[in-house]
Amino acid sequence: MWIELRAVSHEYGGRRNLDGVSLRLEKGTIGCLVGPSGAGKTSVLRCIAGFEDICGGEILANDKVLSRPGLTVAPEHRQFGMVFQDYALLPHLKVLDNVLFGLHALPRSERRARALEVIKIVGLEDVLTSYPRELSGGQQQRVALARSLAPRPRLLLLDEPFSNLDVELRQHLSAEVRDILKHLGITALMVTHDQAEAFAVADQVGVLRDGRIEQWDTPYSLYHSPASRFVAEFIGQGVFVAGQMIDQGRVQLELGELVGELTREFPVGADVDVLLRPDDIVHDHESTLRAEVCGKSFRGSDILYSLCLPSGDHVLAAVPSHHDHLVGEHIGIRLQADHVVVFPKPAGNGEPL
Repeated sequence: MWIELRAVSHEYGGRRNLDGVSLRLEKGTIGCLVGPSGAGKTSVLRCIAGFEDICGGEILANDKVLSRPGLTVAPEHRQFGMVFQDYALLPHLKVLDNVLFGLHALPRSERRARALEVIKIVGLEDVLTSYPRELSGGQQQRVALARSLAPRPRLLLLDEPFSNLDVELRQHLSAEVRDILKHLGITALMVTHDQAEAFAVADQVGVLRDGRIEQWDTPYSLYHSPASRFVAEFIGQGVFVAGQMIDQGRVQLELGELVGELTREFPVGADVDVLLRPDDIVHDHESTLRAEVCGKSFRGSDILYSLCLPSGDHVLAAVPSHHDHLVGEHIGIRLQADHVVVFPKPAGNGEPL
């Protein structure tokens, strides 16, 4: 185990903003924290970095305690790197000098060679003598990454690293950063508010809510096997529809019978809410089950339809974009769900995510 948080709690201004956070990150693994604003994502990074004291639990690296109540190893002794949201570049220094800035611990004869090595890794050999103001946002982020990688950190922390970039550049750079980290075998933990970014970069993703981790899992499991209703609502798109338990592993819906392994048991006859993702509903011209198109969103390769069922409930369906239907049109659909995600029905009716 390389980095581990055991029931970590933290207070800020008399308010507890982390409450028993636990996670484990293996060497060479990329983790990511997502959650609503104020959930405590950046506080986790700051506690791991040693910028904040903790009031409960432990933070360990290679089984060595870095933080516990009354003990905080100084940031400069943790050998961690950090990439900030605003890049934190020194405007009066050129690219090479910005990267050299963090290499004071190396012998002078090795500094330039190491700086040039990481600058090449991030693809900035052509702008060595440029100032930050002369670079694009993506280039500035690469300089920040190179500067953090240059001292060979044991762990890299990234706080909303792509939030200042446009969508297309974010997608491109996030894939590049993952490739670089994997190539170097760097253990990393990132914070982002963008789920797509988290899924593209991370091996493990944690969903935070009110200072607690609701689920720490693979992107696949978060999407298909959410551990709580909050995770189901927060991750991806979908709708809760009413169902009734026929037997263990069998649920009756308006759309038909859903069969599969359930993550929890329910008594026969129990009213439940079933999570249906847009990929669980298939457009089928031959189906006798019809639904009215009550909304649509063109997304290029597919169209996300909002479909009204005869009962008045609605579901979402991702349909190839050559199936272009008008709002108000009735189309055939069928249920094709490989994962059965069921939660107890709350006091009120289930609502769309």
